[in-house]
Amino acid sequence: MSGKVELVVPDLGDFADVEVIEILVAPGDTVAVEDSLITLETDKATMDVPASHAGTVVSVDVATGGRVNAGDVVVTIEASDEDFGSSTIVIEPEEQEAILAKVAVSDDTVSEPLPDTTHFAELVVIGAGPGGYTAAFRAADLGMNVILVERWPVLGGVCLNVGCIPSKALLHAAKVIDEAEAMAEHGVKFGKPEIDPVALCGWKDKVVGRMTDGLAQLAKQRKVQVIHGIANFASANHLELDNGETIGFRQCIIAAGSEPAMLRGLPDDRRIVDSTGALELDPVPDRLLVVGGGIIGLEMACVYSALGSAVTVVELTNALMPGTDPDLVRPFRKIVEKRYEKILLGTKVSGVQATSTGLDVLLEGKDGNTAETFDKVLISVGRRANGDKLNAEKAGVAVGKQGIISVDKHMQTNVPHIFAIGDLAGGPMLAHKATHEAKVAAEVAAGEKSAFDARSIPSVAYTDPEIAWVGLTETEAKQDGVAYEKAAFPWAASGRALSLGRDEGFTKLLFDKESGRVLGGGIVGPNAGDLIAEVGLAVEMGADATDISLTIHPHPTLSETIAFAAEAFDGTLTDLYIPNKKK
Repeated sequence: MSGKVELVVPDLGDFADVEVIEILVAPGDTVAVEDSLITLETDKATMDVPASHAGTVVSVDVATGGRVNAGDVVVTIEASDEDFGSSTIVIEPEEQEAILAKVAVSDDTVSEPLPDTTHFAELVVIGAGPGGYTAAFRAADLGMNVILVERWPVLGGVCLNVGCIPSKALLHAAKVIDEAEAMAEHGVKFGKPEIDPVALCGWKDKVVGRMTDGLAQLAKQRKVQVIHGIANFASANHLELDNGETIGFRQCIIAAGSEPAMLRGLPDDRRIVDSTGALELDPVPDRLLVVGGGIIGLEMACVYSALGSAVTVVELTNALMPGTDPDLVRPFRKIVEKRYEKILLGTKVSGVQATSTGLDVLLEGKDGNTAETFDKVLISVGRRANGDKLNAEKAGVAVGKQGIISVDKHMQTNVPHIFAIGDLAGGPMLAHKATHEAKVAAEVAAGEKSAFDARSIPSVAYTDPEIAWVGLTETEAKQDGVAYEKAAFPWAASGRALSLGRDEGFTKLLFDKESGRVLGGGIVGPNAGDLIAEVGLAVEMGADATDISLTIHPHPTLSETIAFAAEAFDGTLTDLYIPNKKK
């Protein structure tokens, strides 16, 4: 049985004449329950009106720019379910409360717990990594009463404690070692470095400690209440902690991050480590096997190689850094092939046996099976989101495969007062993506008008040389049939690169063939991660080649290679001779 159903605007509390800013469906569209139909905007926030029934849209009864009130018909659908009772469907009060939670938030902060909870806050943030603490601090700055829940004893999450920051400290040490050795060709010779793994790790931990101590102070200054414990949802407005305490909340931001993925069937042996364990250097192994040729594995390979380990990298696919433009990876591979013991592509680990003398590893490749013995094995085969480790289903939050939680442009889950950001919200697992999502979620929770609408998200491999890219890649352009033109500038023609003894790199920009606008770019060479931000800004602001080339860059710098690449596209480059250009 089916019939026409009119969906109406729910109770809007004190709001009237609310503007319709976006129509999300059209006649003929098939909608499921909870699919968003239209977006309304009050002076407090935006809100989507969801479908309470599944069916096919017959008519859209409002227009963009129009104004509506509670009870106005939004969309008429031909319902596909049998339980529709009457021709007009009124969203139930419980559903209205969930929809309006972000709109009708009281201006008065609530610090007292509800009768059945230990703590209460307007906003609870689960996870204190870059996404979590950014969300908590931004919400506090906007006047919200915030609780920040972190499972570890210190703030900062994976990034600050066992990821981005400590690994970059070790990579800096590796860079110093490599550069000192390279200077021998230029008349400056140093003795063989003496590595003190304990002291080196102590310095690394001190760097981390300064960062985490700073976060604790920032939380205190903002009056963000920090609670340490493992949080799980008990309902749509309650959390249970592993210490027995409970937290009630009006809104929640899930920022629980991800964890390293591990291969199955490995022996339980302390010499088999993930990216966290790899940061503990004592002892530095004579032979290291890195399983996985992605960014994290290759960064740690750089560290251990500089410290004296003979490094072998095994990658299942036929390329290092799978998905990265091959021309960006090529200079890196040319260098590390001389430094590493072996790079085995198209190869997988089919077995590991732990013995008293080492780890016997069976490698299965294109040319057959081989057995090798290593002192340490680093498993770096990706990360897995933690979205399915929070009992989120008890709050009604839909969790997909691999622990990913789907969100809209406001970072809201299918339960509007619960947000998700960072690694578990899908997309690249990058701290800088998480922090931008965090501010959006916090601002929407506080009633601000905000949305995540980034045109590009930069990626950086902090290897030696560094590799960075942003926006459209050549690999993506070719796959999607995007018409583009590439302009590149080799660092062999850069005075600054030559003075650093690092002429292996280059800078490339991708342009729209018609408009000349920057679509993306890639850089390989020292400090590529710092340089790529200019290309990201160009993509974000819709700059064209002339915008970049007419911006005066300091000389001699590596940054001017970006301007030179733009000039190469425009045909105005004088630092190289490129015939047959348009100007």
